[in-house]
Amino acid sequence: MRHRARMIVAASAALGLTAGLSGCGENADAEAGQVSLTVVATNYGDDVHKNSEGYWDRLVLDFTAENPGIEVDVEVYERDEVDEKVAELVERGEAPDIVQTDGYSQYAAEDLLYSADELLSVPVQASFIPSLANAGELNRVQYGLPFTASTRLLYYNKDLFRRADLEPPRSWDELVAGARALKALGVEYPIAVPLGPEEAEAETLMWLLAGDGGYTNDANSYDIASPANVRTLNWLKDKLVGEGLTGPVAPGELNRDDAVQAFLSGDAAMVNGPLSLIRQIDDSSESVNYGSVPLPSHDGAATPTMGTADWVIAFRNEDHRDAMGQFLDFLYGDKYVTEQAAEYELLPVTTSAADGMRADKDHRSLWSGLDTLQNLRLYPVGETDWSEVAAAIRKRVGGAVAPNGNPRKVLESIAGVAESAG
Repeated sequence: MRHRARMIVAASAALGLTAGLSGCGENADAEAGQVSLTVVATNYGDDVHKNSEGYWDRLVLDFTAENPGIEVDVEVYERDEVDEKVAELVERGEAPDIVQTDGYSQYAAEDLLYSADELLSVPVQASFIPSLANAGELNRVQYGLPFTASTRLLYYNKDLFRRADLEPPRSWDELVAGARALKALGVEYPIAVPLGPEEAEAETLMWLLAGDGGYTNDANSYDIASPANVRTLNWLKDKLVGEGLTGPVAPGELNRDDAVQAFLSGDAAMVNGPLSLIRQIDDSSESVNYGSVPLPSHDGAATPTMGTADWVIAFRNEDHRDAMGQFLDFLYGDKYVTEQAAEYELLPVTTSAADGMRADKDHRSLWSGLDTLQNLRLYPVGETDWSEVAAAIRKRVGGAVAPNGNPRKVLESIAGVAESAG
């Protein structure tokens, strides 16, 4: 179901909002000294937390009060609808001015987007968290403007840890020792490792980063079958899966939602999860006494933390360029960046908003995530073939840690998909 948030000035009915779509012409608006921007956004709400219409309503109402010459028409769609809707509009030559979704590289590669420095004021562009700004680049030019961010942490059940006389692990050796102790207590899933087809690319990247690897190298080129990645999956296969520390369901058959439910019910003592797991715990009828820490690295040293981000992109339309820049500068003010992050247990994308939330005890639940912001490593979303590579990871990586699995061969097969797609 589509959600629609529409905040416009009184003269909009006479001007005709459909003219706000790129390629439809703006002669009437130009003559009236009026610009109509169209925005397509993603809904972050669920059955418990309000959808994103209210956020956009408030933002647009405040913006139009300060900028009466600019109308803004926002349409809010469910996450699984946004990309299809935008693709339809682009195909018809009616691209929205601004889109907020989970990717940017396809349209940037087709030279359909404005870059950040073509739209934003210098202070706003400089305010982005550097790791997020860098992840929004294609060929060293930033087209993706980070809108929200999240990080993946290791959640642990404090009550089970107390029973086993454990502290949060700081290295893989400590993690294995703790998982053994939890298994001895009869815990069903000492650590749940969901490498099933739902979202295996996230779980995999967490472990690869903790093992000094990742999907890409320092030059941001694919390096999927690196020696470090092979070592990591061999360790998972031998130490965690091989010793029966990951529970009764094989990692390749365990999906994220099932692993989270096992944690919420107390059957799993540890699970990697996004910050939104905090919201699930708060909303659950089960009372889980939990803590969260970054997934420990193989040797206890600091390593990058796996993160995700959603993006804002702006389609080229010279008639609207100045107005788009004004709206985006307003969007990235601390008030709205903080509001979006706080409502949905997400991380702010600007340094000033992050500093403010880290100093505010009302946002204590996000502090562990905020501490990782400067060292996040995201999916290689700047690669236009990332969706094909991610699909291969979801399909194959679980087999790498199965009893008869071969991590090196599986990683090489995934690397082959990246090479052929590229």
